[in-house]
Amino acid sequence: MRIEEFDYELPKELIAKYPVIPRHNARLMILNRKEGTIKHDIFINLPEYLKEGDLLIFNNTKVIKARLEGKKPTGGRVEILLTDFMGGNRWKALVGGKKIREGLIIEIGDDFKVEVVKHVEEATFIVELKGEDILSLLEKYGKIPIPPYLEREEEPIDREYYQTIFAKEEGAVASPTASLHFSEELMGRLKEKGIRFAFITLHVSYGTFKPIKVEEIEKHKIDPEYIKVSEETVNIIKETKEKGKRVIAVGTTVVRALETKPFEAYEGYTDLYIYPPFNFKVIDGMITNFHLPRSSLLLLVSAFAGRDFLMKAYREAVKRRYRFYSYGDGMLIL
Repeated sequence: MRIEEFDYELPKELIAKYPVIPRHNARLMILNRKEGTIKHDIFINLPEYLKEGDLLIFNNTKVIKARLEGKKPTGGRVEILLTDFMGGNRWKALVGGKKIREGLIIEIGDDFKVEVVKHVEEATFIVELKGEDILSLLEKYGKIPIPPYLEREEEPIDREYYQTIFAKEEGAVASPTASLHFSEELMGRLKEKGIRFAFITLHVSYGTFKPIKVEEIEKHKIDPEYIKVSEETVNIIKETKEKGKRVIAVGTTVVRALETKPFEAYEGYTDLYIYPPFNFKVIDGMITNFHLPRSSLLLLVSAFAGRDFLMKAYREAVKRRYRFYSYGDGMLIL
């Protein structure tokens, strides 16, 4: 398949620059694959489309303040964006500045340094963070790495709304955005309906924004990302399936984590690339946002919903002025 089959026209003003408040007031498009129908609602009414015993699986990753500013020993300014966790205190990072070389020590603060360990390609390097309690230092000195297409700097509103309410495991540099619509009130309504919850961890990397640059989609490669699927979550999934109920992934990150090793507990890295056609073994439904044209996320959703049906839904979303991307509206596919 060719990448132009996954393109669409999007007026720039439909890219959501700020979140909807409260979270659950985002719009919700409901796609029924069997009936081929498209409905429209708001997110707080999600429980009406689910059944008692259905299982929602969320990504509990937490976005770290991965954007850093520092200076070289010569005084020159350097910008660092941590993109992929490599283990320990090492990260892959985009490093902006003049004469960046291996061995360079960048000072972020008196108690926080970054060493450039290895050049990977272009402005990408492997760096090592140096200091006591790295996560606290990132919190102290860093900024939230809000998506580049927002075309603005981090603002106070992002500190709350670019994080899910159940964010727990620190390590992501982008938010699992389908989960941003879930408020305490909505979670309460879902519980009252008898909906069950489980969690996985996938630390979303900067690669989530990478466009596909090859013509034939099969030739694209996905950057590896850390995942953890616990035995407890696997058991809840099996129990749900045995009872004839549905497993619904909240976000493409959850889909990739669950389909990497179906029905198995797993901790490690995944580079699973899902594109049409794909045999989904675990999930029966998906909640997701509206994704970038020509992106691996759009391909993943197309594999589940069907390309033609999904493109029809996107055209309708544009026509009805839905809000797109990270802070945009949501979609339920059953």
